[in-house]
Amino acid sequence: MKTRILGNSNIEVSALGLGCMGMSEFYGESDDGESLATLERALELGVTMYDSADTYGIGHNEELLGRFVAGKRDRVVIATKCGIIREKGKYERRIDSSPAYIRSACEASLKRLGTDVIDLYYLHRLNPDVAIEESVGALADLIAEGKIKSYGLCEVSAKTLKKAQAVHDVAALQTEYSLWSREPEDEILSVCSEQNTAFVAYSPLGRGFLTGKLTDTKDLSEGDFRIANPRFEKENLARNSQLLDAVKDIASAHHCTLGQVSLAWLLSQGPNIIPIPGTRRKKYLQENVESTQVKLTDKNLATLDKVFKQGAVSGDRYTAEGMKGLNV
Repeated sequence: MKTRILGNSNIEVSALGLGCMGMSEFYGESDDGESLATLERALELGVTMYDSADTYGIGHNEELLGRFVAGKRDRVVIATKCGIIREKGKYERRIDSSPAYIRSACEASLKRLGTDVIDLYYLHRLNPDVAIEESVGALADLIAEGKIKSYGLCEVSAKTLKKAQAVHDVAALQTEYSLWSREPEDEILSVCSEQNTAFVAYSPLGRGFLTGKLTDTKDLSEGDFRIANPRFEKENLARNSQLLDAVKDIASAHHCTLGQVSLAWLLSQGPNIIPIPGTRRKKYLQENVESTQVKLTDKNLATLDKVFKQGAVSGDRYTAEGMKGLNV
């Protein structure tokens, strides 16, 4: 497994991290035994960065990760988040990025994770009524106290990212980025490079779409949020699926899967980019890790850039509720 540096924090992480959200909710019924086995296998394969949040499973995800890291804390980089408050069983949320909430949420996450320090602590979303300078000030205090080693932001605008950097170095920015979500290329990626902020790409496989295995939502489990996601609505999904022909051709030429082509494309976009594909199954984990060995040609990259140009994908990234707090 190749490694990359987590921005200005100088924390070394695997070039590919593991998104843990689906181990707790949003993608059908959870299985802690299967998830723990996948986490163990990930470490064996050289994956060192594990991404969680207090809202995933309303604390369950952090508790699960805490069980995994017990006895191996020095080999694992923990990233978790605060700021999205939900009630169990509901998708509706409110956003709180106030200093008081950040501090209380951090203490709760430390307890669930069973650790005395979090390597990377994100603001999951920002409340526009709270000045970013106040929020970052609270995070800087947590760094000074040794509660967290570094901090990051999620789904913020380039303007907000610059404001945060002026208060304290931002180690990482996490935003959706993949062949079918290329908005960060407008401005965010260049700002990250300028201020030495790592870019952590979530949903790098387009919530499974880019693997080519999801052609209809009728077989998805009850509770899978893709059933209501605009990009997976019948007409949108049919149009989007036509874009995969180019990925299939490239995958065939490289004797690899569509998902591996998609991750290889993302890894080629810059040395500061760290994708965190999520899975709770070992077979998909193995496939994702092997993507780091796929070498796309300049022609391959040009083809993918052309086919998946901005505006080519049909449907919004989230429902109206999920779009709250994006690009603040």
